[in-house]
Amino acid sequence: QVQLVESGGGLVQAGGSLRVSCVASARTFSSLTMAWFRQAPGKEREFVASINWINGRPYYADSVKGRFTISRDNTKNTVYLQMNSLKPEDTGIYYCAATSRGGSFESPILYDHWGQGTQVTVSS
Repeated sequence: QVQLVESGGGLVQAGGSLRVSCVASARTFSSLTMAWFRQAPGKEREFVASINWINGRPYYADSVKGRFTISRDNTKNTVYLQMNSLKPEDTGIYYCAATSRGGSFESPILYDHWGQGTQVTVSS
């Protein structure tokens, strides 16, 4: 069983930066595709970014391209999301997700493991 624990959320002003982290309790972390999703109040959960285990290639939603960077450290079983130039519309609960599938997936149904989420609030 893979457990995911997010941290690093908080309150930041528009234009600011924040980094969220997700630690996985998995022996096979290096063989997991990791992703970040977010959910704003009253909205569906949406894909933000992923990084697959086959070649480490990142994949981003159009709304965050050029502002967010996903990375992973397999020695620490950790995936990061560096968020720059934050906007109020980036506000939401940020969830870490994992799947053993190799590739770039936007659909949440393709991810088997989820964290509890960390709140990110961007004030205008």
